[in-house]
Amino acid sequence: MPEEVRAAKRINAEGERIMEKAQEEAERIVAKAQEQAAFLIDERGLTQAAELESRRIIDDAGEDADRIRSGADEYAISVLQGLEGDVTNTLMSIKKGIALLDDRHAELVGGPVTESGEDGPGGEWVDEPEDASATARS
Repeated sequence: MPEEVRAAKRINAEGERIMEKAQEEAERIVAKAQEQAAFLIDERGLTQAAELESRRIIDDAGEDADRIRSGADEYAISVLQGLEGDVTNTLMSIKKGIALLDDRHAELVGGPVTESGEDGPGGEWVDEPEDASATARS
């Protein structure tokens, strides 16, 4: 065979080898791109799932907080109503005690009078303040 035919065959074989190598490289690049695309799709799906889950958790936490606030408000109302009743009872006891002392004082003195011996406004016993210096000492 002439040298030129052998050189042409070598060039042809080299071209085929280069073409095969290029084809393999192209297939490798396509496979890598598909793998990366699948990863990104999975990652995007995971991100979306995580966002949905976080929204659900936040919504649940908000509902729990509302229930807790409502329960705390109900408890506070209950405690305050009980306290109101206790204060009302205490005030009634104080008023009864004052009335009892007024009656007792009136019996002792012969009628409603002030400590100075004069009738108070409306005929009630008026407890006048002590000397300012005596109050400061006590």
